[in-house]
Amino acid sequence: MHITKYPLLALLALGACRSAGPTAKSATTYSANPHMAAVTPSVSSVKYPETRKSDHVDDYHGTPVTDPYRWLEDLDSPETKAWVEAQNKLTFGYLEKIPFRDKIRERLTTIWNYERYGVPQVEDGQLYFSKNDGLQNQAVLYVQKNAPQSQPEVLLDPNKFSADGTTALTGTYFSNDHRYMAYATSGGGSDWLKVKVLDLKTRQPLKDELEWVKVSGVAWTKDGFYYSRYAAPKQGENQLAGKNEFHQVYYHQLGTPQKADKLVYENKKMPLGFRFAGTTEDERFLVLSLTDGVADGNRLAVRDLTDAKQADKFTTLISSFEHNNSVVGSVGGKLLVLTNYQAPLYRLVLIDPKKPQQANWKTVLPETTYKIDNVEHVGGRLIATYLKDASSQVKVYSEAGEFQNDVELPAIGTAAGFSGRRDAKEVYYAFTSFTYPTTIYKYDLATKQSTVFQAPKVEVKPDDYLTTQVFYSSKDGTKIPMFIVHKKGLKLDGKNPTYLYGYGGFDVSLTPSFSVARMLWLENGGVLAVANLRGGGEYGEAWHKAGMTPNKQNVFDDFIAAAEYLSVQNYTSPKHLAIAGGSNGGLLVGATMIQRPDVARVALPAVGVMDMLRYQKFTIGWNWAPEYGTSDNYAQFQNLYSFSPLHTLKPGADYPATMITTADHDDRVVPAHSFKFAAALQEKAGGANPQLIRVDVNAGHGAGKSTKLQIQEWADVWAFTYYSMGLNPYGK
Repeated sequence: MHITKYPLLALLALGACRSAGPTAKSATTYSANPHMAAVTPSVSSVKYPETRKSDHVDDYHGTPVTDPYRWLEDLDSPETKAWVEAQNKLTFGYLEKIPFRDKIRERLTTIWNYERYGVPQVEDGQLYFSKNDGLQNQAVLYVQKNAPQSQPEVLLDPNKFSADGTTALTGTYFSNDHRYMAYATSGGGSDWLKVKVLDLKTRQPLKDELEWVKVSGVAWTKDGFYYSRYAAPKQGENQLAGKNEFHQVYYHQLGTPQKADKLVYENKKMPLGFRFAGTTEDERFLVLSLTDGVADGNRLAVRDLTDAKQADKFTTLISSFEHNNSVVGSVGGKLLVLTNYQAPLYRLVLIDPKKPQQANWKTVLPETTYKIDNVEHVGGRLIATYLKDASSQVKVYSEAGEFQNDVELPAIGTAAGFSGRRDAKEVYYAFTSFTYPTTIYKYDLATKQSTVFQAPKVEVKPDDYLTTQVFYSSKDGTKIPMFIVHKKGLKLDGKNPTYLYGYGGFDVSLTPSFSVARMLWLENGGVLAVANLRGGGEYGEAWHKAGMTPNKQNVFDDFIAAAEYLSVQNYTSPKHLAIAGGSNGGLLVGATMIQRPDVARVALPAVGVMDMLRYQKFTIGWNWAPEYGTSDNYAQFQNLYSFSPLHTLKPGADYPATMITTADHDDRVVPAHSFKFAAALQEKAGGANPQLIRVDVNAGHGAGKSTKLQIQEWADVWAFTYYSMGLNPYGK
């Protein structure tokens, strides 16, 4: 089991304005797609709220850069709140006039209403798993005996954590004696966590409650656990936007107040970077994963908790910040480490903490032609998941690295899970693909057979759809893979409404996965395209670096080439194409629609990083510096300034119909990015297409968003997309 796998917070994987007063833009009627009924937008004009401009100017290495909407960064100011209210009034007023919006929401509600299970975890003969009955805002945590015919019981119901269902259960952590479970919650989608503890014997909560926890797991040892936190925000500081510095590791002993927690690790000379703690299952080793906010990887340090001489000392296991490393488990007093040091596609090595020098490393699983995406140490075996052209392959090895067997998967898709304890006899995993609803399997380690544990009943017939993978050429000739999904028998006439999604960053791999929201698009004859752009993790570190600073333009070129491929191959045309992405993918959509406004009819940037010159000033934005570079460096400033969506908008350009989506509790990519971009877009865009921003209340970057809010948002996204294309999916 992974004990120090870095908790991905890498955006993982959603200007000026009119100072002279509201300006009307006429709506337009687009040519109808013969597959659907045509619709003429009934909104004759869009009058944007007036937005104040200031004369604020920053100097970047001698280059003056105006920032007339700096005041929108003050999220708590009455002026900003009034602006958000006015923008939401405009956007929801526009959406309410779309005649088929309610039908889309009704259909989404119907197909969303099915049971969904999480991957179970076995603890001391008990099975713990999450389940959503269908329309519950949050999945419920259940427990049952790990035996046939046993009945599940509710252990924790997050729907009772808050009145509006916006407080989510974000993590569960079991003590090694199976007596306690620590669990983390987040409110309104924030990355800030609260950690509480449940007595599994009495099923009663303890008084322990920890606050200001962020970028942290819970690592049990004896009668307490290690965790990571920041100092509480200073009085008057906005906790959702303030810069997070000086991450610390503490030890909490059960039954004591948080103020009594023992500081285990800090670095007063390094304000940036994360410090993340993990322990081995035998509780012998405490492992620290450390980043510096500059390089792309992490260091590892270890303490032998059974050695009194190391009571307050750590031994450096891996000293460089240049590579990614995570501890998978321990064997015979040595640590299994997954690393991309001298192995861009990763390898698994065995390191002796007493002799950690690289010359002493022993390779257990060597680098191959496919990226090792994950390794679990469970049941005396190693279960490795590889990525072959963005799809999963799973192999089982002995602890010594001897191949035993493949895990047969039901189709081309994504497998995840396989975690468990050292004495496990079986493990559970999830399998999913674009038209294969997420199904939970139980894998017997002895018989090497998978059986279905829970299969959802969804109104989906996978045999009705076709998924293909193509490889198209980007601007520089690089071959880029892309999945294309649609109903069988699709006519390639260039008139099919198409939704193109991308991410392209932070070593994140876009593998096939089921989305009930996207099924609405597919069942109405739409095409879904998912491009595996450079910057992602599909082909290892070389693929990732090809989309990092100073190579970020490659990602935009890859996405533009994907759009052009879909048109050239007659799947669609620009007037029937929507481009979408969230977080780092929001930056992708913003940059693409500015560089090539003719490439698509609709742009859907979600929770995007739009101000590339100031992103590092907020919350954990500094953590993205290895990916993007920062404006503090002259060469990197020039690169960022060349594609920053906020700074590259062109007055009078005919941009696609755009709906920016963000949330008031997003403390990862703070909503000021979207606010400022929306203000600038509304001022500068020419043509007749609407430029709207939709701001969710009591929601964050995406994780933990309630079912109700998800359905509402997707209904608005699809309604806006169809309407902007001049199509009615339910017309006659």
